[in-house]
Amino acid sequence: MNLQRLLPCLLLLLLCSCSSKSPQQASGPTQTENDPIVSILQEAPPLVKEPAEQLKKMGFSVQVGAFGQLDNAVRLEAKLKEQGVDAYYFLHEEGLYKVRFGNHNEYAAARNEAERLQAMDIIDRFFIVIPENYTAAQIARSGKGNLRHELVKTAQRFLGVPYRWGGEDRKNGFDCSGLTMVSYRLNGLDLPRNSRMQFKAGKPVAKQKLQKGDLVFFATKGGTRVTHVGMYAGNNQFIHAPRTGKTVRFASLGSRYWKRAYVGGRSYL
Repeated sequence: MNLQRLLPCLLLLLLCSCSSKSPQQASGPTQTENDPIVSILQEAPPLVKEPAEQLKKMGFSVQVGAFGQLDNAVRLEAKLKEQGVDAYYFLHEEGLYKVRFGNHNEYAAARNEAERLQAMDIIDRFFIVIPENYTAAQIARSGKGNLRHELVKTAQRFLGVPYRWGGEDRKNGFDCSGLTMVSYRLNGLDLPRNSRMQFKAGKPVAKQKLQKGDLVFFATKGGTRVTHVGMYAGNNQFIHAPRTGKTVRFASLGSRYWKRAYVGGRSYL
């Protein structure tokens, strides 16, 4: 037989015979397999893949206040912003206005910020919102629920509310980006503050392929410069805050005004 043909076979036999384990050792349990923690992890159900959003997850935040009047929440938000704190108010499911601020990687950092503001008599009682409490994290963990529906549900909570926002869009006469930002952050996704940054952060989606929870953007001053944003709610409708002092409401993408001002849609899921 040709020696060149035999060489590969001989090398394969040598490699197999060089194993450091005997057949008995190879079939026996390894140290890792005997580790109880590893065993528990192996028995646990596989984690559900998280939504492929481009936004960062919300970390540890601080929640304060429980106001029956919107003005009280607005005033507390303003005090926090005077201290350079990234704060925003929202309407809780129980019907009270509350304020959240901060987005920290660690619990201790969030607590330290809250205690500092508490010592300055800017806030009173507080509690820390942990990342696992957000809807996005719960859905990713359990595999149950629909994040898009939850985003729209959160935005709908503000319908009829005279949403007053102090964000960067105020100079344009709109507080729209506060509504979309709060709706995303309350569900665990760190959407940027102003409408132009929100536009840049998302993935382009064709108008005919919009889904609930996507954001729709408009150039209300002409041209293509984004000055307004709303959340798509299905059936060619979107939820938005028209301008400062006006109440949050539905509008139609098919209306003449919004059709002319439409710039594009963005998805984050």
